Amino acid sequence: MPACSSRRACSASTERVQRRRFGVAAGIWLVAGVGLRVSGVIPAVMIPALVIPALVIPAVADEVPTRCAPVAGPIGAPQLCPLALEDGVHQRVLVLTPPEPRAVLVMFPGGSGQLGLGNDGHFAHGANVLVRTRADWVALGFAVVIADAPTSASLRGARSTAAFGAAARRLIAFVHDRFKLPLFVVGTSQGAIAAVNVAADAPTGLVAGVVLTETVSRRGGSGETVFDAHPDGVAVPVLVVANAADACPVAAPEDAPRIAAAFTRAPHVQVLNVSGGRRGKRACGSLSPHGYWGMEGQVIGAIGDWIDRNLQAPRAP
Repeated sequence: MPACSSRRACSASTERVQRRRFGVAAGIWLVAGVGLRVSGVIPAVMIPALVIPALVIPAVADEVPTRCAPVAGPIGAPQLCPLALEDGVHQRVLVLTPPEPRAVLVMFPGGSGQLGLGNDGHFAHGANVLVRTRADWVALGFAVVIADAPTSASLRGARSTAAFGAAARRLIAFVHDRFKLPLFVVGTSQGAIAAVNVAADAPTGLVAGVVLTETVSRRGGSGETVFDAHPDGVAVPVLVVANAADACPVAAPEDAPRIAAAFTRAPHVQVLNVSGGRRGKRACGSLSPHGYWGMEGQVIGAIGDWIDRNLQAPRAP
């Protein structure tokens, strides 16, 4: 590939590549699900014929249900909701709802984003901290929404793009319309990039706050960091959680103050420093200090307290 003539040209070129890679899969999320069209992403008439066969393969092989249906689970009256894409493709979303939720949390796990959510509500890849602790959040009184990747394509390198942001905001709009409660986006590791991208351009009143844990702040294999997701566009409260024991090289805990400083429009930003967790096989793995392994309750409780304080705080008119 020839070198870009400028940084702007490189950025534009990258965006075009991501739109070709995820524009159809991500750019038309929820178009049929909530009757919305993603303008400015990729019109249906522009979809190359050669791309379509890859899109009709759901992320999980079994047949997708046609409407929200209850699935087995110990807490939160879990429902599996199919969100229709074009050409008969659906995205699976797990919704957990306590009896009287006071807020809803939309989770953005890290890694590739491919969770393997099946029709039974089981995650084939459920080790991520935001996935494996879903019942704990519900026990605190929060509704929880976890969406699988819309197709078999990895989300690595795409979470800071405009195409991903536009698509994910349709998910947020769907959740907001369903619950009509304060909505917080929660992202961990690579997923923190997604959470910031969503909040940066969200319409006023759609997102109540942003929670970031072990945020990717240094460029690695995905080629993107939280600073690529325009944190200066976020105008809601932000919590940055950093574990001093995290040894993941792309999510250095000492970068937390620099991450917080990037949210120049947020009404207030807090850095929550924690330390601990069990050592795992991989420094950036979910079962390690990077994923709060063995200290989940401490971190969830602290984040829950921060959310509650923001729910009680007066809202700007």
